Amino acid sequence: MSNRAALARVFPSILRHEGRWTGTYTHLDENAAVLDRHATDVTCEFPDTGPHAYLQHNRFHWPDGRESSTTLEGELRGDRLWWDAATFCGWAWETREGLILLDLERKDDPGARFYEIIVTAPDGQTRARTWHWFREGRLFKRTLCDEARA
Repeated sequence: MSNRAALARVFPSILRHEGRWTGTYTHLDENAAVLDRHATDVTCEFPDTGPHAYLQHNRFHWPDGRESSTTLEGELRGDRLWWDAATFCGWAWETREGLILLDLERKDDPGARFYEIIVTAPDGQTRARTWHWFREGRLFKRTLCDEARA
């Protein structure tokens, strides 16, 4: 069975995320004050073969001219998608309702982790991602990711 077919079996909605998405990430502190806002360009791929069932290419652009990019590689293990990247590790799963949930521990910020919820609009043209950041068990930040198909 191909990676794609295996992933679609346990994540029925995930293939709807394939392709390029552009939008804005807004980081808020625990009181909803804006900490950072920047543009994002994300491409999601689901290779048929190879060690990774999921590839996500991120490109970030700030108003002051800064730029950053990274590629995240996910591996399907059982009914979860796992990541072990330079800055975080953890897993994702899908609910019966098609929500994608992630539980990720930050390697670059000891004691910090975040939980992500990804909701795709019924027409598949927009999606909302929210990250809830905790350090030592206490909420300290939220991230709002508003994206549309490019």
